[in-house]
Amino acid sequence: MTEATICVVGASGLVGSNITKAALARGYTVRGTFRDVTDPTKAPYLLALPEGEHLELFSADMANPGAFDPLLENIDCVFIASLIPTYFGPAGKPAREMEDEQGYQEIVRPTLDGCLNILESAHGAGVKDVVICSSTSSTNPIPSVPNKNEVDHWSNEQEQYSVKKYTSAAKTVMEKAAIQFTADRDMRLSILLPTLMLGPAIIPEHANRGFMKSLANMVAGEPPSHQKIPNDSNSMIHVDDLANLFLAAYENPKAKGRYFGVYDSWPWQRIYAAIAELLPDAPMPEPLREPMIDATSFDFTRRDSLGVPLRDIPTILKDTISWLQATGQRLRIN
Repeated sequence: MTEATICVVGASGLVGSNITKAALARGYTVRGTFRDVTDPTKAPYLLALPEGEHLELFSADMANPGAFDPLLENIDCVFIASLIPTYFGPAGKPAREMEDEQGYQEIVRPTLDGCLNILESAHGAGVKDVVICSSTSSTNPIPSVPNKNEVDHWSNEQEQYSVKKYTSAAKTVMEKAAIQFTADRDMRLSILLPTLMLGPAIIPEHANRGFMKSLANMVAGEPPSHQKIPNDSNSMIHVDDLANLFLAAYENPKAKGRYFGVYDSWPWQRIYAAIAELLPDAPMPEPLREPMIDATSFDFTRRDSLGVPLRDIPTILKDTISWLQATGQRLRIN
């Protein structure tokens, strides 16, 4: 148990809500923030968590400089889980259709400025420890390497711009700026790098997003998001394990820098084969006809130094599907 008080920025997100749950279970006092705490689809689920009497929720928008100033007073660590990927501009234009200037201004810069606004408030309040959620999309060097690690391997934002991956570039640019900001101010920064996050959700609307929604469709007997199995791989982690990695990065005073937030990577063909074992009657994508590529390979030395046991991919899929089956959760987005 601990007497520490932490702030979880983006507490209503998939990552932030699970950090909040894990922190409350360990005895932390938590200040959770998201843009509108009056939203009836979010706050009630957080406040209903075990030990929820130790949770306070506040409205704050990272786009507004100074918005976090009063919320970070007397905080031991701030967890920034609000930097979710942005795939569309404010007017709805897809990022992949933008030119560089628009891509930077509408996709990259909001993530960069939002992170720096929070860090400015944290520094002003005397917070020394920060943990940020980013993405493995910042760890893809050109040319690719057979076994990548978090220290040496970075994406090049200029190359990402050139292929219109502004959403991925936002993570690369943000991380570099956050590392420089905290180094200049003697703040301890850890960055977790996840990709696909699965497992039981705290807030039901999270079942409407990404591959979680695809699994929900398959549980309901409808086709998955993939029409054909991609000849590619995807890394994943259980959301509870990811939350424990976040807390371990704070609790270990020697932890600093980037850490992969994934269990492992599998080719999609193996992923769908595992799903078929769990859902034998579910519709499946068209099978892969060509030879299966090798999955992305990671050096997990740094991740494992945090000492967090992780569930394997079959268990991650089983837990997610069991939760979807038990709750009947299949919300639709209009």
